[in-house]
Amino acid sequence: MTAAAHHPETLLELRDVHRTHGDGAAAVHALRGVDLTLRAGELVAVMGPSGSGKSTLLNLAGGLDAPTSGEVVVEGTPLRSYGRSELARVRRRRLGFVFQDLNLIPTLSAAENVALPLELDGVRAKDARTEALRSLDEVGLASSAERFPDEMSGGQQQRVAIARALVGPRRVLLADEPTGALDSETGEEVLAVLRARVDAGAGGLLVTHEPRHAAWADRVVFLRDGLVVDDSSVRGSLSGLGEVAPA
Repeated sequence: MTAAAHHPETLLELRDVHRTHGDGAAAVHALRGVDLTLRAGELVAVMGPSGSGKSTLLNLAGGLDAPTSGEVVVEGTPLRSYGRSELARVRRRRLGFVFQDLNLIPTLSAAENVALPLELDGVRAKDARTEALRSLDEVGLASSAERFPDEMSGGQQQRVAIARALVGPRRVLLADEPTGALDSETGEEVLAVLRARVDAGAGGLLVTHEPRHAAWADRVVFLRDGLVVDDSSVRGSLSGLGEVAPA
């Protein structure tokens, strides 16, 4: 447990969230009454079969999509209370995404990739670079700041993506199968970095289909047909699968 866990601050809440695509007979109920809380110092794995609503949940949590009904609350404020430009600012300052396909810009160095969200938010280039170098140092890549993505391994690129997702004041990390394109050993290294950033006070939602990756989390939420069918501690959730949480 982290120091933050004694008085855990709630970073993200989904309250009775529904998301329906289409109308009438053609309507698809992607999420149906989902409740979820993410606290500082907590990594929550989201598992479930394909089409269960995992990516929809992440998109709603990150303000990329809006619920049909219910509430998404980030650091105490409902996302629906923001206008479009304010919501974009919230995403730049409070929410970080890590995707399987990285989305790094190939013509920018590692440091420039990480600094980009801050510069887009109006931070001076010099200050943004200082923050970027600090974030790269936290993921063990301080010595690779000037390298370009194609000069780095897949695992190093993913660590750059994590550094970019949590640069500056951002504390909510949303990761969609971030190790899916990596070999198993590199994937474990990336998850260790993710876990360390969460232990330092961030909160993370990790979508994964791998029980051994979910074992890095504090809790596992299982989705099926848009419903949360289980939400429990890792040891309880994964014990039947023969998995043990990493030390």
